Amino acid sequence: MKKLFILTVVLFITGNIFAQTDSLTKNAKKIPSIEIKDINGTPFNTSKIQNNGKPIILDFWATWCKPCIKELMALDENYEDWQDETGVKIYIVSIDEARSMNRVAPFVNGKGWSFEVLLDPNSDFKRAMGVVDVPHTFIIDGNGNIVYEHSGYYEGDEDDLHQELLKIVNKNKDKK
Repeated sequence: MKKLFILTVVLFITGNIFAQTDSLTKNAKKIPSIEIKDINGTPFNTSKIQNNGKPIILDFWATWCKPCIKELMALDENYEDWQDETGVKIYIVSIDEARSMNRVAPFVNGKGWSFEVLLDPNSDFKRAMGVVDVPHTFIIDGNGNIVYEHSGYYEGDEDDLHQELLKIVNKNKDKK
């Protein structure tokens, strides 16, 4: 009788653990579908933010935000190496208002950044993602799940991003 009780408790606990894990996967936060524009002013739906099963960095920023620029410069310095190592793709979303949106393309081109640039002048995407302050950075895994987010920028934060990217890549390798 005692063994049956222990077995029942173990099965109950194990079942709850698997149920929690499954519900975490099912309820993972995804990128909402919002209509914004790309750097050329072409309509772009955020559901198209994808990278063929590889990780994505999604960074909200503005041309007037000094910490944003520092962060994007740090990402740019590491981007090529990170692409080789993890296959990551970086999307940057400018929250500059409509009246200053025309400054974004010359600003990005002047910096020589090779990121995918999106424009959110009405802050619709920003609000849908729960972004309050910029810079605000998300990492999305290869399945479209938001697995990491960080607000603000301090020198060295890019190292944390790199470690998170490596976790995703190593997790995917372990599954194979």
